[in-house]
Amino acid sequence: MELSISWPAVVFAIAVGTAIAWIWYSDWGLVGGVWRKLTGVTKADSERGGKGPFVVLVASIVVTALTLAAASSVTCGFFGTDSFWAAPAVALVAWLGFSLSTLAQHNGFEQKPGQLTVINSAYQLVLFLGMAVPIGLLQ
Repeated sequence: MELSISWPAVVFAIAVGTAIAWIWYSDWGLVGGVWRKLTGVTKADSERGGKGPFVVLVASIVVTALTLAAASSVTCGFFGTDSFWAAPAVALVAWLGFSLSTLAQHNGFEQKPGQLTVINSAYQLVLFLGMAVPIGLLQ
């Protein structure tokens, strides 16, 4: 079995992931205002943060794209398929097993609002599945 990563798929997945983050959390986006209220992060706080949080976001999205592409390649090799559906299945399992489970633990012990946990875990689910689409299509 050989690991085969489609670099155009990874680049496209990074673009999709960045767009999803922007649409989800921007002040005009789906939950930006609610997220700010629940976290207490003001616009001034974001401005003081400078580009650091954006750099972390992009780096994280790059790692997620590479990980999803590699895991999808391994899954396709293991099952002997090149089905589009392998990538979304990998994304769903990764989200459930790693993202949702750890976020729920952290937010629970940190006593963060349940609505914040729902917003952030739903974002991660949409992020993983959205990034899996180009990976599945171009693998």
